[in-house]
Amino acid sequence: MTAVRILALPRLSGAIGDAVQSTGLLLAAVVLALAATRLLAGLSPDAAVTAAIAVVGPVFPAAFAALAAVAMTSAVRLARDPADRRWRQIGLQAASGIATLALTFTLLGISLGIGGLADRPLTPDSVQGVIGDLTGRFALAFATTVVGLPAAAGLRALILVLASREARP
Repeated sequence: MTAVRILALPRLSGAIGDAVQSTGLLLAAVVLALAATRLLAGLSPDAAVTAAIAVVGPVFPAAFAALAAVAMTSAVRLARDPADRRWRQIGLQAASGIATLALTFTLLGISLGIGGLADRPLTPDSVQGVIGDLTGRFALAFATTVVGLPAAAGLRALILVLASREARP
């Protein structure tokens, strides 16, 4: 028995089993991302999550997680049956949804930053506050791009590779 099989849950039927397996894969990805944050930035997991929510808010992570769950469920289905065209399309649409979400939040952050400039007069005393607000909005814009576009590309690649495998006899 391999280590993967020992740690695997008993085979659940159909959609529930696929959802459990894809959730496990997503949680593993989150753990790896938090470990990378710890190694690269020295942030504890709770500090990393708090910082991320402070920059992008709760909507982007929630929508990102929902789309990633759909894409991973598609990948699990395609690992079992590479010829399932319906799940290939569902997965590709979910991955494209992540890219669209990232770019939408990028444009939102930029427009909020620029909109903040229009509402406040620029004086020597207010410049520091205006620049602080502007960079905060731009942090939202670029953080969603940095996370969303590579994740979307990776999920698209995973789905296409799994769908391109030949069916096993």
